[in-house]
Formats: sequence, C-alpha cells, structure tokens
Amino acid sequence: MSLIRRGNAFDPFSLDLWDPFDGFPFGSGSGSLFPRANSDAAAFAGARIDWKETPEAHETPEAHVFKADVPGLKKEEVKVEVEDGNILQISGERSREQEEKSDKWHRVERSSGKFLRRFRLPENTKPEQIKASMENGVLTVTVPKEEPKKPDVKSIQISG
Repeated sequence: MSLIRRGNAFDPFSLDLWDPFDGFPFGSGSGSLFPRANSDAAAFAGARIDWKETPEAHETPEAHVFKADVPGLKKEEVKVEVEDGNILQISGERSREQEEKSDKWHRVERSSGKFLRRFRLPENTKPEQIKASMENGVLTVTVPKEEPKKPDVKSIQISG
C-alpha cells in the first residue's frame, strides 16, 4: 500500500496524497460527515515565515527580521500589527479566482484563503519603530532591538 499516488507516472511533479478514508462517512475525505478544512485555505493558512536576529554591523543596527512569502498579494492585502506591545501579528487573504461556467479546470494548486501568524517579541525590542516593506512577493518586517542596558555599578567603600 502506498501513501502517495502519482496522477501521471511521467510527471514527477504530479503527486497527490492518498487518503485511505476518503469516501467513508467517518473519515477525512470529501464524502465525510466531518470534512477536512478547505485544502486551498489550509495550504495558505500556514504562510511560511523566517525569523532571524541580526548582529550589529557597520550600517545595520541589531534587529529581529521576519520574512514572509506572500506571492501574488498586494501590500493592501497584508496587515502587520502589534498587539499588547509585544505580539507581532501578520495576516492577509488571497481571494480565489472567479470561475466562469464555461471554464474547464484541469488542476488547481495555487492556494487561497486567509492566513494569520503571531509572534511574541522578546523584551529587548522597540515595537514602536517597526518597519515593513514588500518586494517581489516577500514581506519583510524589521523590529529594531534596544541597546543592551549597562548595569548601574556603584562602588561600596569598605571600612576598617
């Protein structure tokens, strides 16, 4: 029994997951009483996001940098928000293409639907100075870091 079924043996990119419970009333397939979430929306729901922390360089201050792949979205379709001063929230929605009755679809692989990702920012960030930009389908959110606080050291005179 194989978990993966090839739709076309000569097309290496034509892989479909096989659901052994598809068609059963208790399974996860389209004939189920408990159908799975819309696969297109579920695929887009987990927008891929990288989070890196940059060290201080000559011209670049230390920061937390988030990069999200949001191909095909306009900047008006994406929201970047800070909640409670330390929760970075990135959300958006890609609408499904309008279908014409005369269209005959052979394959639908592009994802659509809403996505929402939330990240708890570390204490050493400056959420009021967050900047966001979008270029070539990649959203970049830069969260500057505060200068590390130097401990206040007080010398104590030793008597005796």
